[in-house]
Amino acid sequence: MNNQIERDVVIIGASASGLMCALEAGRRGRKVIVLDHASKAGEKIRISGGGRCNFTNYQISADNYISNNRHYCKSALSRFTQWDFIALLNKHKISFHEREHGQLFCDNSAQDILQMLLVECADVGVEILLKSRVNKILFDNKSNLFIVSSEMDSQMDSKVESHAPEIKGQSLVVATGGLSIPKMGATPYGYKIAEQFGHSIEPTRAGLVPLTLHSKDLKRFAPLAGIAVNSIVRVEGVQFRENILFTHRGLSGPAILQISSYWRAGREVVIDLLPEVEKSKLEELITDRRTTHPNSKVRTALSEYLPKRLSPALLGTEFSELTLHQLSKEQIRSVVDQIKSWRIVPNGSEGYRTAEVTVGGVSCDQLSSKTMESTLQPALYFIGEVVDVTGWLGGYNFQWAWSSGWSAGQVV
Repeated sequence: MNNQIERDVVIIGASASGLMCALEAGRRGRKVIVLDHASKAGEKIRISGGGRCNFTNYQISADNYISNNRHYCKSALSRFTQWDFIALLNKHKISFHEREHGQLFCDNSAQDILQMLLVECADVGVEILLKSRVNKILFDNKSNLFIVSSEMDSQMDSKVESHAPEIKGQSLVVATGGLSIPKMGATPYGYKIAEQFGHSIEPTRAGLVPLTLHSKDLKRFAPLAGIAVNSIVRVEGVQFRENILFTHRGLSGPAILQISSYWRAGREVVIDLLPEVEKSKLEELITDRRTTHPNSKVRTALSEYLPKRLSPALLGTEFSELTLHQLSKEQIRSVVDQIKSWRIVPNGSEGYRTAEVTVGGVSCDQLSSKTMESTLQPALYFIGEVVDVTGWLGGYNFQWAWSSGWSAGQVV
């Protein structure tokens, strides 16, 4: 039996970026094969956005991304835009809707996006080998070909023989994703490939992830689990205004998920729990209330602005039971400070188990921003989440997958 397969392009990872790259390369007449150790292609697409897939955003710019090279993502994002991806959806008659902050979701199911990509790949002859685990990659200098060895499940559904073939390719694309959601099969293999060819890896950490609290703080705030508060959350000059959600383990909600990508261990998070009221105005309102309703308890007065159970947890039960006339001006300022600048140092994050993305990855300084090609190894490409480009919550990470995959697909 022939134990060798030769294709123009070998893509490792049937991810969002991998499938986009595959269909674009296929459109150019390239013979493309995609390998993935999972039993199904594009699983993260299927489960994303609560099953509706937040596939892009109306407002896309480099400012929505985190990277040690903040300009790197600009080229790809400008060459294949959100409008280009929307045009692809329109071609397949996939209906969608806009939610807050320009986020776009499928009307029906994330499966529509995945099926669209698979149909596009099939139409241009892309082969997808599932249950295929890559165990070795070499570059043959004589033939200028990559040699990929893999182990495959004999039950896989594929046109290619089930005995672990050796696949040769002119171009190799790494679209393996990051470390987030290991139960979906996330591994560090993409980083290992990069290191094998001399690439630097920017330190990785969980992003878009709930934050946990120290036991002392958890004892105070865990009873508030389920309460959401519109807030401004800040970490060292970066801020987001959306809901925060108290949980049994700490803090979550959109604003916390957003700031988590910027937060580092030991750093303080500052939260404005009442962003619609200026600090001076809040102080004035409480002072006036002390004059008109001196016997009102602090917790009662604050319940006009905050959830009833929040002020006792924030200020302490004993303090919350004081009447307003018992408060000095200094104590009123202290109350206002707690509400407008609640300072807390998280214990950590929920980690990759629940993280939506991985911050960090293959250094952009050793990749072409136009083609995603390695500057160290010709014909080697890195796309999607494996690269040190991380988007905000709201469809930005999928747009990076589409854009980076498309860019590589034009040249592989």
